[in-house]
Amino acid sequence: MIKVFINGDEKRYNEGISFEQIAFEYQERYDNLIALVTENGKIRELHKTLRKDCELSFITLSDGIGHKAYVRSAVMLLMAAIEQVIGPQAAETVTVSFSIGHGYYCSLGGDRKLSESDVKAINREMNEMVAEDIPIVKKSYPMEEALALFKERNMADKEKLFRFRRSSAVNIYCLNGYYDYYYGFMLPSTGYIKFFDVFAFEGGLMLLLPEQSDPNKIAFFEPREKLFNTLMQAEEWGRKMGVTTVGDLNNVICRGEINDMILVQEALQERRIGEIAQDIVNRSDVKFVMIAGPSSSGKTTFSHRLAIQLKSYGLTPHPIGLDDYFVNREHTPRDENGDYNYECLEAIDVAQFNQDMSDLLAGHLVELPSFNFLTGRREYRGKRKKLGSDDILVIEGIHGLNPQTSVSLPEESKYKIYISALTGLNVDGHNRIPTTDSRLLRRMVRDARTRGASAGRTIQMWPSVRRGEELNIFPFQEGADAMFNSVLIYELAVLKQYAEPLLFQISKEEAEYHEAKRLLKFLEYFVGVSSEGVPNNSICREFIGGSIFHA
Repeated sequence: MIKVFINGDEKRYNEGISFEQIAFEYQERYDNLIALVTENGKIRELHKTLRKDCELSFITLSDGIGHKAYVRSAVMLLMAAIEQVIGPQAAETVTVSFSIGHGYYCSLGGDRKLSESDVKAINREMNEMVAEDIPIVKKSYPMEEALALFKERNMADKEKLFRFRRSSAVNIYCLNGYYDYYYGFMLPSTGYIKFFDVFAFEGGLMLLLPEQSDPNKIAFFEPREKLFNTLMQAEEWGRKMGVTTVGDLNNVICRGEINDMILVQEALQERRIGEIAQDIVNRSDVKFVMIAGPSSSGKTTFSHRLAIQLKSYGLTPHPIGLDDYFVNREHTPRDENGDYNYECLEAIDVAQFNQDMSDLLAGHLVELPSFNFLTGRREYRGKRKKLGSDDILVIEGIHGLNPQTSVSLPEESKYKIYISALTGLNVDGHNRIPTTDSRLLRRMVRDARTRGASAGRTIQMWPSVRRGEELNIFPFQEGADAMFNSVLIYELAVLKQYAEPLLFQISKEEAEYHEAKRLLKFLEYFVGVSSEGVPNNSICREFIGGSIFHA
């Protein structure tokens, strides 16, 4: 008998019992379904078996790691259903492109469109497989055998990806005769995937899943047309450069063509910034450019580059940070943990901001504040402005798109821009790169460089940052006049050199260890590239350093 400690209990089990069987015994103590376990601090899938004395703890679908396992498993269920409905090997042409809210957009390769009847049949097949509770079987293949399997099944994206991996074996999952590779942990069977919806969307389909905070209910779907079009543009840019997956990027790097690709990507971004500037100029009544986006979107560099484009049209832009309108610290609201909540709208003196902007619009001379983050107080240091006919204010802050922020200003005087790092690169066709991972790595590198913050601290703060974004930024993104995708298709290969040493500093004893390990595994897919070829006005420079701007 093997001795096991679980939540303070000492239990004894026969060797070889699965973690899933043990989880069933404890399930009633948890509000949400148990998805994974940790054995002496190491994450294990539920199909694994007990081999030695240990301490176990459970990970549910409401935990970040558990929710990610649900998403991956649901994607594999979808692919297996597509293969059954559309035909053998059809799933290999499908790309899981990006997420919109809690929906995942998927499309077939080539010109093939999915009909309403196709999608309904796929949905039925998925539900039938869930009812059958089919095992999701994991098997480790030697690298040569795995590559042969990928070739046999026309998975060219996975062939390219694993040419650059140093590991000698690959874990491949099988569901009802369908084989695929997934980056990360999976659920043990289809019976765990109880909540999903699949519906036709823009020539492809949308796989809608629960959000992490409420894993027992399918999330509400909001189409977000502007965001969809911006994400599709990112995909188009990738196709034009022949780089849609990490394997493609690694090929470019190894062929010595990365510098040209960097310049093309930067040129595409500059062209888009120029288009936005042209649109602003064409709207002659605009006096306030409001820029908002989630953390580590590159807002600062973007605003500088937009200002340069506006200057080329004869305008005189003036930067203003909404952070300078923070209320004094003693008046800052607190969150549920008693910490200052700097991300809620009430942390901004909205009334004073509107008064100052209205006075500027009326042609008055206004003294603008500066916020002293050391003392936690707003100060006035003689920064006076008066708007002339060619002057325009470029205002940056997370609440810039919220109508309440600028409620007293005429709509025609405002031009709103939503900026985010909307990843256009996939690991492979079925393993997407979440935009949150790109931004987290950006912030980690920047925080270490500019604030001396550890990677562990950045990871620890990230859930709170994300909650603030969900409340204060994402609901208003479709109200923007323009969207800008700040992601650079090459940037993760550059960030790798800076992020890995920071992540390796997180020890096994720290709560952030599992997330650090996941990110390190993710970065292993990339061939690293030097930052020497990155231009000094690039958004990437805002995070790695060396920017020509004060960023």
